Amino acid sequence: MELKNIIAAVTLSLAIIVLYSLFFQPSPEEMKKLRTEKEKKELIENSEAPSLEGSENFAKISRKDALDKTKRIFFENENVIGSISLRGATIDDLVFKNYKINLDKKEKVILLNPRDIKNGYSIESGFVTNSKNIQVPNSSTEWKVLGNKKLTNKNPIKLVWNNNQGITFEKNISLDSQFLFTVKEKIINSSDKTYNFYSYGQIIRNQKPQISGFYILHEGPIATLDDELIEEDYDDIKEEKFSRNASKGWLGIGDKYWITSIVPPRNKEFKTTFDYKNKFRINYISTEGIEAGPNDTIEEKIQIIVAAKRVKTIDDYAKNLNIEKFDLSIDWGVMYFLTKPLFFAIDYFFKLLGNYGLAIIAVTVCIRLVFFPLANFSFKSMGKMKLLQPEMTRLKELHKDDKMKLQQEMMALYKREGVNPMSGCLPILVQIPVFFALYKVLFVTIEMRHMPFYGWIKDLSDKDPTSIFNFFGLIPWDPPSFLVIGAWPIAMGISMFIQQKLNPAPPDPVQAKIFMFFPLFLTVILAPFPAGLVIYWTFNNILTLIQQYYIQRKTTVKTK
Repeated sequence: MELKNIIAAVTLSLAIIVLYSLFFQPSPEEMKKLRTEKEKKELIENSEAPSLEGSENFAKISRKDALDKTKRIFFENENVIGSISLRGATIDDLVFKNYKINLDKKEKVILLNPRDIKNGYSIESGFVTNSKNIQVPNSSTEWKVLGNKKLTNKNPIKLVWNNNQGITFEKNISLDSQFLFTVKEKIINSSDKTYNFYSYGQIIRNQKPQISGFYILHEGPIATLDDELIEEDYDDIKEEKFSRNASKGWLGIGDKYWITSIVPPRNKEFKTTFDYKNKFRINYISTEGIEAGPNDTIEEKIQIIVAAKRVKTIDDYAKNLNIEKFDLSIDWGVMYFLTKPLFFAIDYFFKLLGNYGLAIIAVTVCIRLVFFPLANFSFKSMGKMKLLQPEMTRLKELHKDDKMKLQQEMMALYKREGVNPMSGCLPILVQIPVFFALYKVLFVTIEMRHMPFYGWIKDLSDKDPTSIFNFFGLIPWDPPSFLVIGAWPIAMGISMFIQQKLNPAPPDPVQAKIFMFFPLFLTVILAPFPAGLVIYWTFNNILTLIQQYYIQRKTTVKTK
């Protein structure tokens, strides 16, 4: 019966999603129309950030050669190491010191790359002006270093450039102990003329990166503008530019585990643009110019965060720097209210137990305790249903030619014994959101990445690497990915099969055969899922079995 309820619950969930998409969700044409109308209303002409100068054809050179092409100033702290190109004062070289590409390799994760190579990914900032007779720094400008020759969390750096027209541009860059670059842009006007300048910052990514491609995860341009979360796909901005004005927020590019972002100057309106012109460009530009008269000095401050999306780190930046909804750079999804607390619960037990796998099991126990009364009611009803099977069979034989009478007798039997045939659905329906929330946590949080359990599970965020088709590694053969059905999925399937035996058998022989194969079907389906999720389901099944067996042993019925 519980397996039947699982199928019914999953079918109902899918039906709701389909109905919403068919009848309630706006069509792509409607969304495009609404966005276009809003853009027309908000668009301000002549406030476009400059395009990246230089050839659109990428050089076929190595990353090392590209780095060696320009003079650089290096930076390092406990979390990142890299360099800033003095050509354009561009941050285009950043490596995460504490994260490897995968468990089998020692190479560290490289996020930012010089713009001259195919996978170039860089950040630049500065000022533009609508005055045609004044030079301002651009992506080809060669900056000079004053003072410190290396940027650390204790030693900021200063870059300067003079346009030989009486104006000096300065960049004062500092780095905290984690992932924050603070850039103070200064203009010193020693001329006898007055100019207006507009602050800008932009992230340039030469090509679309390899993405996970899962519907539950956003990867690509992202922003919060006036408290509204904006998420755009790479392919969408290839087709249509996104543009929006705002007075507060941040913008950037989000990967599964990494975020590259810019926080514009505070309390000033700016325009954000996502577009594609042979490169992906995510930028802002101030819509309010700053006037620099003779002998005036003006300054703007922006913040650049290039981070591993650790929950505490991101939350601290959001709180301490007062960055509106920066915590949404981690894709918690529409069930934010459930997903994030679930992560904190797992993280709490991790700090107590020292293993995320044990933490997941501890959370599983807690969830079972919360739903214990509901499950008790359900299992009592299902236990009575199982005991009533002979009586139900007798009634079907007795009234096989009178469907109406059979229904009346069955309902009378249910009422007399206090049985609700739909009660088995309740625990399943309640736990479906928890299951999806846990899946989300395991899939998107970097804390789970490369975290081991015991034995062969080296990464809880990845699938069980063993396979029954090579007898779990005893045969020296690597099966194809679709045949990788590990020990934990099999344990989950066995526990579900045993659980099925404790449930009332379906009266229909066809249904009975379908239910018999359902555990096998679910084993194959869940095999590629994160091992942590399969461990959760397995232990949830075991706890269900214990509770169900105990209740059914105590359950009795009285029939005619």
